[in-house]
This record gives sequence, structure tokens and C-alpha cells, in this order.
Amino acid sequence: MADFCKKTGGECYGIRELNLLLEISAVLNKPTHDLKNNLHIVVAHLAEYLHAERVILTILNRTNSQIYIEVGFGLTKAEQGKGTYNIGEGIIGKVVETGVPIVIPRIRDDDTYVNKTGTVSNIASKEVSFICVPIKNENEIVGTLSIHRIYNRHITFSEDARILSIIGSMVAQSVRNRQQLLEEIEHLQDENRLLQTQLKERILPKGIVGNSSKMSEVFDLIEKVAPTNATVLIRGESGVGKELIADALHFGSERKHKPFIKVNCAALPDSLIESELFGHERGAFTGANTIRIGRFEAAEGGTIFLDEIGDLPASTQVKMLRVLQEREFERLGSSKPIKVDVRIICATNRNLEELVEKNEFREDLFYRINVFPLYIPPLRERINDVPALADYFIQKCNKSHNTKIKRISSSAIDMLMVYHWPGNIRELQNCIERACILSTDAVIRSHNLPPTLQTSESSKTKTKGTLDAILGNVEKQMIQEALLASRGNIAKAAESLGITERIMGIRLKTYSIDSKRFKQ
Repeated sequence: MADFCKKTGGECYGIRELNLLLEISAVLNKPTHDLKNNLHIVVAHLAEYLHAERVILTILNRTNSQIYIEVGFGLTKAEQGKGTYNIGEGIIGKVVETGVPIVIPRIRDDDTYVNKTGTVSNIASKEVSFICVPIKNENEIVGTLSIHRIYNRHITFSEDARILSIIGSMVAQSVRNRQQLLEEIEHLQDENRLLQTQLKERILPKGIVGNSSKMSEVFDLIEKVAPTNATVLIRGESGVGKELIADALHFGSERKHKPFIKVNCAALPDSLIESELFGHERGAFTGANTIRIGRFEAAEGGTIFLDEIGDLPASTQVKMLRVLQEREFERLGSSKPIKVDVRIICATNRNLEELVEKNEFREDLFYRINVFPLYIPPLRERINDVPALADYFIQKCNKSHNTKIKRISSSAIDMLMVYHWPGNIRELQNCIERACILSTDAVIRSHNLPPTLQTSESSKTKTKGTLDAILGNVEKQMIQEALLASRGNIAKAAESLGITERIMGIRLKTYSIDSKRFKQ
């Protein structure tokens, strides 16, 4: 049975306070691994006891000097997420900075209240009081405890501040433990991000630049497949940097200290490609005066990169299939099999599926090399990488050509961003190199770029007039050219333009064109 005050007849204030403290003490002393849940229960009891609209418990992160809302009774997740304060910012920031409680009888009368969570507007029709006290652990401020409640002139604010301070001291150790846990988690996250960055820098060689989402996906795939011995097929248009990707795969593997042999299958004639790949014995053919070790033997223990695999001759495809299946081959002019331990990376800009359908590429070989396909998107599909690539090529050009380019103008960047780049990264590199050489003031400007990138505005050839006027000029020009081709024959000119003779007559009248002028 509740005890009642002899003076007021209501429930005794001292008994209610004692019951609150006992309940909170029981929660804090209960063994649990979930400190945050205990703090949720504590602020819920406090809100009920003080009839508070909001109860906010914040924690100071000493690593970044930011104050975060750990528990927010009466706050949504979105509102709680907004509540991040710097030391000295707003009431909560000042309490952390000074260690002194702050009481605001009416928020509307105080300019220092920043209302970051946006919660006060929800009870804006009522006058709101705000009380905030520091949470201290061994004289060190670890956070704050604060309440919003409807203003009541009969309530003594000092009593509310006192009970908040008492509860703050009770939860101080739990808050301190939670603070240490959050700081440790953030430290581990920062360390993990640093290690991930270092890992990517270690795997990816110089020249691979890109922070777009599509390139991030490529980097993640490289990171996963590089340490393995899986055969990789790099696909993409010419100029996207397939050779650099092959470099990343080799140097990110355990074979990085072993040979890395590169072969361009399209650059070798059909008569020599087998000898280049597999070697030959002395006397194997005319001119074979000595034994020659092939590229596969030279790559023993390491990696061989077969660029333009789609151009491999049919006869060589059969031997290549055996290497992939059995990991052995024979030199030209020899019947002795040679075992080889080589990782194979292939690349092509051709559609191998179409070549298979045309019987120009063996289907079984295609499936053997297509173990782990890696598609490199063209530059037009990751246009956001252009500024970073441009900066990289500027720095490279400054070193190789002793230029001193400091920046690229915004108009030039705009031109680079709207171009479709059919030649991909190779074309961009050549474009930047040309612009660096042509620049006279250490700045790459729009007129330094090739004519293919020039727009009507940058070249000052912009067509003026309304759309109807411009289309009319084009139509008139086409009609005149058709009449010239038909030697003034209106019927033939109309037929070539795909319109009726009647429509042609109307157009001639509209544009004041005399068909007789075109007759010989």
C-alpha cells in the first residue's frame, strides 16, 4: 500500500523518489551483456516519474570529441540520429564543456537551445522546460542526462535537477562502460577501413583509377579472385585497361614473386604463335637451329597473360585446351610432354559467344577459360571517374614531358564529362597528353582539347534561332540536295525523300525554291 503525505493527502514524494531509486538500482545491478537495454529501462522509469515528454541520455566520444544520443525516450530513430553535438554546441554541448547543470524554464525564451532533433516542434503549442545535467565518472564527464517537460510554475526545477544528478551518478559507470565499448568499435571500424584501403592499394597497381560504383565492384572481384589460382577471363572494349587488371591479379596473388609473362595473341603470326607459346626443338622447322623455350615454360610457377585470346588460331586452340585440362604440352618437333604450373589469365574485346556460334572459337575452350569472367565497363558507363583519371594523367604527363600543368578548367572538365569516349581510357590519356603539351599557362582549357571534343558552344559555332527555324533550314537544304540529284525532277526528288509529290510542291512553295534552277 502506498504511503500518503499527511499534509497534502497525496502519495508521499520521498517514498516515490525512494522507490524510483530502488527500481533503477535493481536494473543497473542486474547482470546483462546489453548495457544499452538497461539504460533504456532507466530513462523510461525516469520519464514516468517526472512526467517528462522526452528523456535524452548522451555519451561523449573522446576519440572524435562528438556527443551522441545513446538513448532517447520519446524520440524516433530519425530524431535520435540528428542529435549529434560538438563540445560547447547547444545546451548539451555546454554542459559537457563546463560540467555544470543548465535549467531552461521556457525553451522559447532561450536562444541557446538549438533543437537539433526537431522534437520541440511536436509540442510547440505548449511551453516546454529543459533541464540538462552532466554525467560524471571519477570527475570525468562521460555524457549528459536531460529532460523535456511541460512548463509548470508549481514545480521546483532545482528538485528535478537534483534527481537527474542522482540518477546520473548511478548510471555513470554503465555509461562509461558503454562509452569505452563505442570508442573501441569505432577504432576497429577505422582500422578496418584503413586495412581495406591498404589492401586495395597493395593489390591494384599504378594506373588503375576509379571510385565509381561499377569500378568498386570490379575492385571487389579482383580482391576475391586474385589470391586464388582460378583462370580469369577479362572482358571489355579496347582501351579499358585489361592489361592493368591482369597486373593486379598477378601481383595480388601468391605468385607475385614468380614470372609474369604477357603474350598478345593478335600480334603474333599464325605460323609463329605455337612456337612462341610452347617452344620448339632443334630442327622442328626451317630456321629452328636451337632449342627454344616457349612462353608457358618461361612462366613456370607464375602467371601467363594471353591478351586478345579471341584471335588465337584454331590449330593453337586445341593445344591450349590441353594445357588448361592437363597442365601439359609438347614443344614443336617433340613428343615428350612437359608439365607446367602456370596460372592463366586471358583477355579479349571480342564477343566469344558469337565466335563460338560461327565455329571460329572452340566451345570447350571457351568454357575452360571462362571460369571467372571479369567485365571491365567502358569509360562512358563510369563517366564520374573522368576527373580522377584526368588528374592522374596530368601528373603522369608532368613527369614524362616536364610540363607544369596545375589544373584543368571547369569548361574543359564539362567537355570531358559529356564526351562518349569510344576509345575509352586510352583515348582520354592521349587527349590529356595533347592538352598538356598545348597549354601555355599551366591550365588545360577547353580550346586545348581535340576538335572531336569541341561543342558548338566551346567552338563558338552554336546554331542560333528557334527549333522550327533550325529544322526549316535543314529541311530546305535536304530538298535542294534532292532536286540537284534528280536534276530538277520533282517526282524523283519527292520519292528519294519519302514524301508525296503534293507535299513536295507545298515545301517548294513554302521555301520559295524554283525547281527549274536545278535542271540542266
